[in-house]
Amino acid sequence: MDSIKLCFVLSIFSYGEINLFRICRKGRRYKAISDLYINEQIRDREVRLIGDDGEQLGVMPIRDALDRAKEAGLDLVKIAPNAKPPVCKIVDYGKYRYEQARREKDAKKKQKTIEVKEIRLSPNIDTNDLNTKANAARKFLSKGNRVKITLRFRGREMAHMSASKHILDDFAANLADVAVVEKPAKIEGRSMTIQLAEKK
Repeated sequence: MDSIKLCFVLSIFSYGEINLFRICRKGRRYKAISDLYINEQIRDREVRLIGDDGEQLGVMPIRDALDRAKEAGLDLVKIAPNAKPPVCKIVDYGKYRYEQARREKDAKKKQKTIEVKEIRLSPNIDTNDLNTKANAARKFLSKGNRVKITLRFRGREMAHMSASKHILDDFAANLADVAVVEKPAKIEGRSMTIQLAEKK
């Protein structure tokens, strides 16, 4: 039985997509990605092979490439499927996926996520509340977030919307040392909004 290669593919259909789980020699279980094929999944007649040490081994039939991977006790992974011929590399697939996932995780950590924080005001807001709201906006801006200031109107206040625009203008002016107006004041239904961004 040791000389017989046991390999089967279990197809699982979920959310309209096919996830392939491959169980291969040495009892290892792999999850195949749509653009990443390994070992016997590679159907090309010939490939350009890269050794596990990064050495260019040239173009050869797929069977020879698979034999070399087997001799090294590693896996054959197609890393450049669109190349002519496709490029494959001899690697430890489990380690390769782990390192790839770690690189993706590190890249996400370096990405700065910019959120739009909303601060709501009313036309009758008093000075103390306005200053409190302005301080909150200042904190959001210091973290690199954008701030959307929403002035909400109710009932009879709707008849004096334009007259209340100065509240948004004063709010933006109060933050002029740390913010710039990214989107000027505009009416949206029962509200008037203005959007601020961090001053560079």
